[in-house]
Amino acid sequence: MIRVMIVDDEQPARDRLRRLLSGFDDIQIIGMAENGEEAIEFIGELRPDLVLLDIQMPGCNGIEVASSLSSPRPKIIFCTAYDRYALDAFELNAVDYLMKPVSRTRLASAIARIRELNVAEVDRNIDRAVRSAHVGPMRFLGKRGSRLHVISHKDVVYLGSEDGLTKLHTKDQSYLMEPNLNDFERRLDPARFCRISRTAIVNLDYISEVHTLMGGYGETLLKTGMRLEISRRKLKVLMKNLEGSSDFQN
Repeated sequence: MIRVMIVDDEQPARDRLRRLLSGFDDIQIIGMAENGEEAIEFIGELRPDLVLLDIQMPGCNGIEVASSLSSPRPKIIFCTAYDRYALDAFELNAVDYLMKPVSRTRLASAIARIRELNVAEVDRNIDRAVRSAHVGPMRFLGKRGSRLHVISHKDVVYLGSEDGLTKLHTKDQSYLMEPNLNDFERRLDPARFCRISRTAIVNLDYISEVHTLMGGYGETLLKTGMRLEISRRKLKVLMKNLEGSSDFQN
C-alpha cells in the first residue's frame, strides 16, 4: 500500500486528486494540506511514501517545501500550471510532474514512473530540480517553539550545525531546520550561499570582512557582528565566490 499526501492551496484541486486516487487499489490517502507550512508539519508527522505537491502556493511554494524536507524524502510528484519552458527543467531532472487539470491517465503514468525511483534517486533528482533556474528556493521553513515560520532567503544570515541540530540564523532569531548542512549545501544557490566549514553555510550578502589566519585557516566577520571560522579547504572557495564583489581586509 502506498501512503499518499495531497498538498494544494485550492480545495477543488485537492478534491479532484482525491477522487482520481480513489480509483487505485494500492493507494491510501493519509492526509491533505493547503499550504507549505502545513505540508512540512504533516509530512514530518505522517511520513507518507508519496506526496502530490502543488508548486504555486502562497507563502511557501512546492519547491521550497521539497527543499525544506530532510533526507530521505518521500517520493514527490509536482503539480503545476507552469508553461513548457519551465517544465523542461523537471523532465531533464527526472522529477515527474502533473499539468493541471490532472487526468487519470497522466496520474497513473506518473505513479508508475515514480515507483521505479529508489530513495537515493529521489533525493538526487529533487535536489537538481530545486537548483534549476527560476525555481530555486527563495524562502525557508524554520521551527521556533511549536510554530513553523516562513523566512525569506534575504533574511538568512547563516545556517549552522550545533549539537547535532541544524539552525537557521537571522539578525535577531534562530530557527530549527530538518535538513542537515550537507542537504542544504546541495540545494542552495552557490551565488547566494557558501559552505565555509563543517558547521556553517553563510549568506554572502552578510559577509563584511574575511581574515586569513595562520595555517591557511580564515575567519569571517558578518554584518551582524558574528565571527565564524573558515576551514582551509573552504577559504579559497569563499574568496572565489566573493571575488569582485567588494574589498576585504586580510
